[in-house]
Amino acid sequence: MNTQKAEARPTDTRERILAAAHEAVVAKGFDATSIDEIAAAVEISRAGFFYHFPDKNALALALIERHAAFEDRLMTELMERSADLSDDPLQRLLIMVRLYADKFAAMPEGYPGCIVASAAYQDRLFDAGVKAANRNAVLAWRTRLRALLEEVAAAYPPREPVDLTALADMMNTIVEGGLVMSRALGEPQMIVGQMLLLRQYLKLLFSPR
Repeated sequence: MNTQKAEARPTDTRERILAAAHEAVVAKGFDATSIDEIAAAVEISRAGFFYHFPDKNALALALIERHAAFEDRLMTELMERSADLSDDPLQRLLIMVRLYADKFAAMPEGYPGCIVASAAYQDRLFDAGVKAANRNAVLAWRTRLRALLEEVAAAYPPREPVDLTALADMMNTIVEGGLVMSRALGEPQMIVGQMLLLRQYLKLLFSPR
């Protein structure tokens, strides 16, 4: 029906705006990305952009929510695949980290960048709603990783005392920090080595004495 097409068209344009904005922002940051260049990339007018996003705060919020949804799907995929391969909680965790490393290994030019990190670096540009959404995106990873670690620790008490929340944050920090270092050094695959070192650490920490 024509009505359905009319309703679908704005959603398609909105997604194209978000895709173009994501590419620009991860390449050079929010501050250096203009509304004009996003509109030009999507081949719409400034008015067309503002129809979907009244300002940069609204755009940033949508980009963060889009990225958080992508990361949630990725985590679910990795968890489900690791669960298919092992019933043991430690092995599932180790498999999941390896699968994640394999995702980066499959990107010879490197991971394009992280919207959450970009927003954190330039948080002065945004209102409280955007900052809260960014924080919630990070906390979502903490929550899911902490739950995995609790399951592992119940079956395999760690060899040294460890705060599982801090450990969950460390796992996320290694990923985000590895991406920064990969870009800074011009070594796209450096993140893979960092992920495998994380895997080795987790294996040593939770392996039975």
